[in-house]
Amino acid sequence: MKKTGISNGKIILIGEHSVVYGEPAIAIPFLATAIETVIETTTGPVILDCFFYKGPLSQAPKRLLNLATVIKETVKTLAKPLENFTITISSTIPAERGMGSSAAVAVATIRALFRYFDEPLSNTVLLELTNISETIAHGNPSGLDAAMTSSNSPLYYVKGQEFEFFPLNMTAYLVVADTGITGQTKEAVEHIAQLYQSAPKQTGYLIKQLGQLAKKTKLAIEKNQAITLGTNMTQAHKLLSSLGVSNRELDCLVDTALDSGALGAKLTGGGRGGCMIALAKNETAAKRLATDLLEAGAQHTWLYNMRKDGYDD
Repeated sequence: MKKTGISNGKIILIGEHSVVYGEPAIAIPFLATAIETVIETTTGPVILDCFFYKGPLSQAPKRLLNLATVIKETVKTLAKPLENFTITISSTIPAERGMGSSAAVAVATIRALFRYFDEPLSNTVLLELTNISETIAHGNPSGLDAAMTSSNSPLYYVKGQEFEFFPLNMTAYLVVADTGITGQTKEAVEHIAQLYQSAPKQTGYLIKQLGQLAKKTKLAIEKNQAITLGTNMTQAHKLLSSLGVSNRELDCLVDTALDSGALGAKLTGGGRGGCMIALAKNETAAKRLATDLLEAGAQHTWLYNMRKDGYDD
């Protein structure tokens, strides 16, 4: 018997880090990247086969602790024996780049396990199990990645509140560029938590400013105001940089995008590596931006058509 679970990547348009402290964030599904988990009947101990490791689940390396834990917790929730199947995971989501890879792996694997054991899976249980993995991976997850990698609709998200999905229909393109450097989400989250302890007033002000930008950005999207969206993105990057979660490579790509005519640009995700995004007024401008970003050191780029909620290769 063989069963499959699938999830997609995500891009945070605005609100990373501040979302942890109750401010809103906006994220979009990134269907250019995906994870597929296949569960197949075998005999003996559970075998895990993924990019980082192939062997018994019980001997998985520490870097896969979040995945190993969510597998065990899911099987425990299902009240099934942890034996006699192999888990094979394939991914086109770059790991540790702020695209939600850890949450997406959990989502795809949980879905596959529930399908394998022929049990219904509610969204509530899916998110609860995924957040077990995310807590191990990131320390204090907002819940955004778990929500976004299990959805294919843009999301306006406030921690602890009902999900607010909304249509994305803007006359603009996003260019996503990978620095080629792994992000440091957990370290960045911990850094901001420490800032709150050492400089609560200043840090709180910056977090509030990020929240205000997220609110303004939702209005800009609803009114198809690409110029306003771009301005908000650039302002958000400056605030995130002030919080210490950018780095030289991200700043270089953001500056390159702005110098090349982008309407706005910022890091996306946890920061200190990973990816950045730039807003272009049309496909021609987006392709030019992508070329310039690659020449400036980006390892890979993708185009995202914001009018059709879709992906252009």
